Amino acid sequence: MIDFGIDKLAIIGAVALIVIGPEKLPRVARTIGVLVGKAQRYVSQVQTEVNRSMELDELKKMKQGIEEAAHNINTEVSAGLQEATRDLYTEDSEMAHRYGSFGDADTPYYGNATPVRKNWRLKRGATPLWYKQKSGVRRHAQSGAARVARFRPQPPHSTRN
Repeated sequence: MIDFGIDKLAIIGAVALIVIGPEKLPRVARTIGVLVGKAQRYVSQVQTEVNRSMELDELKKMKQGIEEAAHNINTEVSAGLQEATRDLYTEDSEMAHRYGSFGDADTPYYGNATPVRKNWRLKRGATPLWYKQKSGVRRHAQSGAARVARFRPQPPHSTRN
């Protein structure tokens, strides 16, 4: 790049003053400043665009690497699952041959355990009474008339002296 020192700038300024004249020099200096500013903005935009494209290429490469790693992990996991399933079925078929058949040979045998049935009445009964009162859970069936009577405003008590 061209190196401008103070002495060179002073010589350029003196020549410009003589050639252009003192009347037109401020206007020419402003025009030159505007043009230099536009050139600097253009150069910075080009640099920014180049940096963005480089970052985009790096991100694409990183994305491709991550996708490849995820695909490899997926294939390894699925192969492991298939192997474990195959081992499980072979053990079940060996047990069926050894101890007699207990159902379909293609499906694994897990015993005759019945699923646990959750009794919702017991579950509701386990809720503490104070929580039911606080959350407004009705504990007893109540007729409409009883409900109206419960929420009817009480008349003021008269005090006799």
